Amino acid sequence: MKAIEYHSYGSPEVLQIVEREIPTPKDNEILVKVFATTVTATETTFRQGKPYFSRLFTGLTKPKIKTLGEELAGEIVETGKAVTLFKKGDRIFGTAGPTFGANAEYITLPEDAVIVPLPSNLNYEESASTCDGFLTALPFLRDTGKIKQGQKVLIYGASGSIGSSAIQVGKYYGAEVTGVCSTTNLELVSSLGADHVIDYKNEDFTKNGQQYDIIFDAVGKIKYSKAKKALTKEGRFLEAGIGLNVLGHVLITALFGKKKALIATTGLRPPAERTKDLHLLKSLLEEGRIKPVIDKTYTFSNIAEAHRYVDQGHKKGNVVIRMV
Repeated sequence: MKAIEYHSYGSPEVLQIVEREIPTPKDNEILVKVFATTVTATETTFRQGKPYFSRLFTGLTKPKIKTLGEELAGEIVETGKAVTLFKKGDRIFGTAGPTFGANAEYITLPEDAVIVPLPSNLNYEESASTCDGFLTALPFLRDTGKIKQGQKVLIYGASGSIGSSAIQVGKYYGAEVTGVCSTTNLELVSSLGADHVIDYKNEDFTKNGQQYDIIFDAVGKIKYSKAKKALTKEGRFLEAGIGLNVLGHVLITALFGKKKALIATTGLRPPAERTKDLHLLKSLLEEGRIKPVIDKTYTFSNIAEAHRYVDQGHKKGNVVIRMV
């Protein structure tokens, strides 16, 4: 089988197509033929090894994980003898988890991995594109932000993978949602259900007199010291990017004041919790209450080009890799 590997940090050119043996599933594992995967901002960060802080997780001098790819959709082609949840021929979507590995034609996963049946109304590419953004936005807003019906919620970076999901999650919970994005993405964010849309190039949301119960920075671009001006008295600032600056504010606001700066390690939640949320996503996709947002689709052999595009930092929603 073909797989993508990288053995050193750097530009997209470090990604190489290699030949491997198709893995054999253990007793409690399934073998999935991957039909679609994605390239996320997290994966391009891992590939670059920057910021250097990220190497605490990925390997100080060289990558510990050789094959990236978190989101996937495909078909189960073999099951271990102890597997009871799935059978050969099942079409599934979900995430490969912290070990990644979906940038390959086949992947083995434990049967209790974060995977569920493919939505009946979506294809492989559409399904694969929805997982990471939703499984990040949902726990941030629901669990960390304690979102409630009627609250005012602002999503900064509303056109990206996490942001586009956050807009839709906010509306699912009955919030009044404001999306902040660039001029070219105003129409997209509005189409996802945002009640108000702000062009950050022409308007500073901290100076328009509005206050929000939740401000969710989905791209890690704004400082709490600025955002807190637009928070209500007990408002919550949620930061998707974990940097030293926000960590300091998380510690300080935990001890002092009613306004809070908060982060969440959504990818480290127990698989059972994430699978439960993925079942919710499947239902919402089938009901049309959540829509996939795909910016570009690349072939497997052009995955380096996909990384190069994501590196630019301007993708709308998700970048999908078609395996066949």
